[in-house]
This record gives sequence, C-alpha cells and structure tokens, in this order.
Amino acid sequence: MRCAGTRWTRAFIVIVLLGHAAPLRAQGVEITPLSGYRFGGDIFETAAARQLDSDGAPVVGVVVDVPLQEGLQVEASYSHQQLDAPRISVDQWQVGGLQEYGTPRVRPFYNGLVGLTRYAGDADSEVRFMVAAGGGVKMFPASHIGVRLDGRVLATFLDASGTTVLCVNGCIARLHVSIAWQAEFTAGLVVRLP
Repeated sequence: MRCAGTRWTRAFIVIVLLGHAAPLRAQGVEITPLSGYRFGGDIFETAAARQLDSDGAPVVGVVVDVPLQEGLQVEASYSHQQLDAPRISVDQWQVGGLQEYGTPRVRPFYNGLVGLTRYAGDADSEVRFMVAAGGGVKMFPASHIGVRLDGRVLATFLDASGTTVLCVNGCIARLHVSIAWQAEFTAGLVVRLP
C-alpha cells in the first residue's frame, strides 16, 4: 500500500501545482477526482501470463481540463486499476482533447486521448501505447462545483509485428496487432478553479 500512497501523493502535488499556476488559473482549470469500474480483463491476463476469471476491476483517478475556446479543452488524466488475486496493477496516463456543448449548467461532451498504459504483475512490468475515446456530461449546480459522468473505450496496443509480403512497384505488408480492449464508466466531483 505504501507504493499506491506515494502515487496518490505525487498526483495530489501535481494537482496543487496546476491549480496555482497563474496562466492556467486565469483560464478556469477543472480538476476532477473520479472513480468507477473498468471492464475488460485482457490486460490482467497479459500481466499474469495466464487465463483469469476477471471481467474487470474498480478504477480511480484524476482528470484535469484546461479550457481553450468555445467549449474546446485540453484534457490530461491519470488512472489506477488493481486486481488483488493475483496482484496486478494497471496505470494509465493520457492527454488529448475534450469538446463541450450545452448550457453553463449542463455540458455534454466527447473526448479523444492518447497515452501510455503500464501494467505490472508480481515479476514483470510493461509500458504500452494506448488510445481512448468517450463522452459524457458535466453538471454544475454551482459555478465552481459540479459532477462529471462519463464512459470511455480504451485500446492498449500490447504487441505488434509485421512482415513484407511482396515488393513490386510498392510493397504489401502484413501487420498483426494485439489489442487489449476495455470500457469504463466513472463519476467524479468537478472543482473549477477561477
């Protein structure tokens, strides 16, 4: 548990620093601690190197959104997921864009992100490229406090290999990609800094 506590401490420090950065504060940064459930156990099976009876696990994390213009925001996020038997953890760092619509109080959105997935079992740890896309809604009963509900599909590229089949006035290549698909549903409390 000490390692997980250290990660949360680092994430908290980053959030505090972002909240006090003068250029960002002027733009109304949104910070959202969130939790939910992520489905898809392929990543756990890859880390364990065996078949598991797990369809997913709870996920916790934090999302930071920086507004640009007309509902467009830069979004960065960190999430942690853990399976206890066997002990496997999945950490994801993502960055991308988010587009909001609607009224100041109810803001539907969609987003697209790229990043890295780190999955670790008892004896091994790997880092892989990932992409994600999703959507949801932000609801603001007060100007600086709101609720965020969203769903997301995530694809982590576990392995890729290719071979050239034929090269005559151009090449034909065969590509094999192993992807771990996951879907998550999360909810969080949005704090909008002035």
